[in-house]
Amino acid sequence: MSRPSSPAVLLVDGYNIIGAWSCLKRTRDSAGLEAARGELVETMTSYSSFQGYDTQIVFDAQYQNASSNKEIITELLSVHYTDFGQTADTYIEKLCASLRYEIAQSRISRVIVATSDRAQQLMVQGYGAEWLSAQQLCGEVEMTVCRMRHKYQSRKKSNSRFLANSIDAKSRERLAELRMGLK
Repeated sequence: MSRPSSPAVLLVDGYNIIGAWSCLKRTRDSAGLEAARGELVETMTSYSSFQGYDTQIVFDAQYQNASSNKEIITELLSVHYTDFGQTADTYIEKLCASLRYEIAQSRISRVIVATSDRAQQLMVQGYGAEWLSAQQLCGEVEMTVCRMRHKYQSRKKSNSRFLANSIDAKSRERLAELRMGLK
């Protein structure tokens, strides 16, 4: 069974974002690049899920002798490692070029590229993609986290661990009747 098309595809230039977000830079400098990649993936998993974006984080293997690799993290998030000698920029640009046909056929509504690379910004916009700077993406993620917190905390009204204290008086009365064998 194929999943329905998503409203948008979000392409994230992974190392560009790690180098631009202060929290990820701290993680990279203290715990290493692998830890920073993991933190970015975790952050984007939640964000993509809440937004409903089909998100692809792209890391380049430009200086490593490795073949391309793709990891499916969730239904809405995948991580791509480029081929040896290929940059994340060229991978994203080629993907934008191919996705413009998906937009024309209304399979997806839009393509968004998150990077602070000015040259890449101009290139992907030429293919009809939208652009978010690393800092704009950071702000979007933070706003989404706040909305998620607000949405799920507003559901949690009871300060007690007992079910009876979190339901209305009429339901409590009906439960008491059932417990006593009345009605």
